[in-house]
Amino acid sequence: MTQKRAESSRQVAILLSLYNGETYLDAQLASILAQTHPDWTLYWRDDASTDLSRDRMRAFAEGPGQGRCVEITTRHGRLGVAGSYAHLLDAIPDTPYVAFADQDDIWEPQKLEWALDAVSRRPAEKPTLYCARQYLTDADLVIFQESAPLRCRPDFPASLTQNIATGHTILLNAATHSLMRNTPPPPSVLHDWWAYLLTAAAGGEVIFDNRCVSYYRQHAHNTVGATGSFIRRAWAACRRGPKVFMTIFHSNVTHLLNNPENLSAPARHLLTDIAAARTFRARLRTLFRYPSLRRQRFSETTVFRIWYLLSR
Repeated sequence: MTQKRAESSRQVAILLSLYNGETYLDAQLASILAQTHPDWTLYWRDDASTDLSRDRMRAFAEGPGQGRCVEITTRHGRLGVAGSYAHLLDAIPDTPYVAFADQDDIWEPQKLEWALDAVSRRPAEKPTLYCARQYLTDADLVIFQESAPLRCRPDFPASLTQNIATGHTILLNAATHSLMRNTPPPPSVLHDWWAYLLTAAAGGEVIFDNRCVSYYRQHAHNTVGATGSFIRRAWAACRRGPKVFMTIFHSNVTHLLNNPENLSAPARHLLTDIAAARTFRARLRTLFRYPSLRRQRFSETTVFRIWYLLSR
């Protein structure tokens, strides 16, 4: 395939990591099969499941998904969620677009079509990430709330403080995929936030769709999960305390600076200033210099800034 033909293609590589997901996997696979955009290949690996996840996936690959599923077996054993998706990103061939799938959610039939319509309008050489809202449901797919809309537009400073890109809603173009190859996320950071960080740090575009594109099933075994209650989220953050969050914050800064060739000039300046701000006064100057170093809610931004000022 020539470079010109590859750029004009709308082929999507869907990445799926399995881990003890047999309960809900069939419904997710059916929703992928029902997509109005038909040009996709599902690349999957099993992350050392002890249930029938691998068997169900192989049954789908040999049945309804025949000819459209590729198992990635180049690394065995338990890698964890972030490690498994990082390996999938490294192992798949070059593809114009990449989407993440979870084993327990359900996609709207137009999900890929909506994402492609947005991302394909942007220059192919510019890193671009699409993400969207979701219906939050219980384990039986009873909707209890829609995920929150954005209050502030996504940009690089904001990406350091909060992830707004839910994994199973994401579609990347090849330029962002290239940034993610052989660049695994730091500890405690999942593939979705890392994709958002790398895209924004490179001066790319983050597109947030206000439509709900999927049903985000909340159950006892979610890796992260979501809650529609701001009070519950705030209480959970306070219980964890500042140390966990600020350790992740500074780890992201360090890991991004390890690849300066992938950073835009504004991102490099911000990261350098954060890394150099070792006193309360220096951190206060950083907050004044970069007012968009904030979260979606004013109250959350206030807490973040206090934690940042007091961090070591």
